[in-house]
Amino acid sequence: MKKFVITIARETGSGGLNITRKLSEATGAPYYDRDLLRKASEVSGIHEGLFGQADERIGFWEMISAAEKVYTGELLPPDSDDFISTRNLFSFQAKIIKELAEEESCIILGRCGNYLLQERKDVLRVFIHAPLEVRQERVAEYSLAWSEREVLKYLRTEDKRRSAYYHYYTGEEWRDVSGYDLSLDSGELGEDGCVERILQFLPLYWKETD
Repeated sequence: MKKFVITIARETGSGGLNITRKLSEATGAPYYDRDLLRKASEVSGIHEGLFGQADERIGFWEMISAAEKVYTGELLPPDSDDFISTRNLFSFQAKIIKELAEEESCIILGRCGNYLLQERKDVLRVFIHAPLEVRQERVAEYSLAWSEREVLKYLRTEDKRRSAYYHYYTGEEWRDVSGYDLSLDSGELGEDGCVERILQFLPLYWKETD
């Protein structure tokens, strides 16, 4: 049986979640998004709500802290004062991502998946982006009560948040194409076109498993 892992990073409003869902349907492989928080909670014993609060975000004081930077893989024990720190929460989440990638074909949405699994040979790392005006239109479709200014503020705030989160734990830049195998413009290709392109590339990253 051929095993594969796909990681999806995406700009806000680029359709990354829909593309992930369609990929899951096309390949039969499960995708993991907020499910990772529940699994990390079960493994660590830390309340899922704390993982939710730290999900793909960091606070101001964490950003300027020199003590908590770049993921090392260390898991702190329950008796540690920093057991429920955002760094340790991320480490538990990273543990789950690595275990899933080892055990099954799957799709990981966000959460620095491309960085955490960069050493694996069976991983296709994808970045989904689109022009600002395309993303603005997409967000406006499901946020009808928002003004144009509010939509633009949301896009910029969310992209800044994701970029800061990625840099905080990896030391690298979220949009740097060297961190991905495939960078796709969903504004040009559409969601289905992105899925088709990923499926075309996927055989290059298949691994024969027992």
